[in-house]
Amino acid sequence: MLNQRRQQCAGCRHQVSLTAGTVLHGTKIPLTHWFWAAYLMTTDKRGVSALLVQRQLGLSCYETAWMMLRRAMVNVAREPLHGEVEVDDTWVGGEQAGLRGSRQLKGRRAALVLVAVERRGRGSGRVRMKVIPDFKAKTIVPFLHQNVSTGSTIYTDGLKSFAGLGEAGFKHIARTQPLRSELRKGAKSAVPLADRAIGNLQQWLIGTYHGVSKPQLQVYLDEFVFRHNRRKTPAAAFQTLLGLGTAQQSTEYERIRGAKDLQPQDIGRC
Repeated sequence: MLNQRRQQCAGCRHQVSLTAGTVLHGTKIPLTHWFWAAYLMTTDKRGVSALLVQRQLGLSCYETAWMMLRRAMVNVAREPLHGEVEVDDTWVGGEQAGLRGSRQLKGRRAALVLVAVERRGRGSGRVRMKVIPDFKAKTIVPFLHQNVSTGSTIYTDGLKSFAGLGEAGFKHIARTQPLRSELRKGAKSAVPLADRAIGNLQQWLIGTYHGVSKPQLQVYLDEFVFRHNRRKTPAAAFQTLLGLGTAQQSTEYERIRGAKDLQPQDIGRC
């Protein structure tokens, strides 16, 4: 043992850090701080902001707290959704005053998000969410192939963009979505579980983070999905997050931020 951070092989004298190959590689932050951040992140149902973690752990830098919370929330080997799956899209962010319908937010710094939700009886199973550049079949089909098992039954509204899912290997059931005014009066949605997930996402983003920057939206979607899929097992969520961290290499700050010219004070509504 050379020091607390590195070990050396007695034969070849190769040195290795205990955190090498993990998300903690090269960190100057005490490991106890990382564990506390993971605990706070997974046990609070609403989620915790980087500012709160910075205060709780006594960190001097906001960027440090932000990076600690956003580095290992996705399991690349996760099992795809299967069975009956509802799929819908939504716009997140943008200037909404005076507009009717979420689709009119296009071009107003809003982000288009595709949502897939498993049906578990009358309730929701696992969820997948992704920021997409457009709402075309060439974008939707790859998302479904990556996140939904072939042969699953996919429920959507009647938009033409969902046409062709049958040829892509899925059983497709399209239903006409009632107008928002009719939904408010009690009409049944064509994709009620997807609508619920979208509503919960919007409330969570505003309630916990008061809005997020558009370039970072996918990171927050990953967090929402992580929380939703483990909402009934917070203890397992803590263990899972630590496990994902040990299997994921560290990431540079600029790569996580998604834009090198953005600063913490730039984080605001989409």
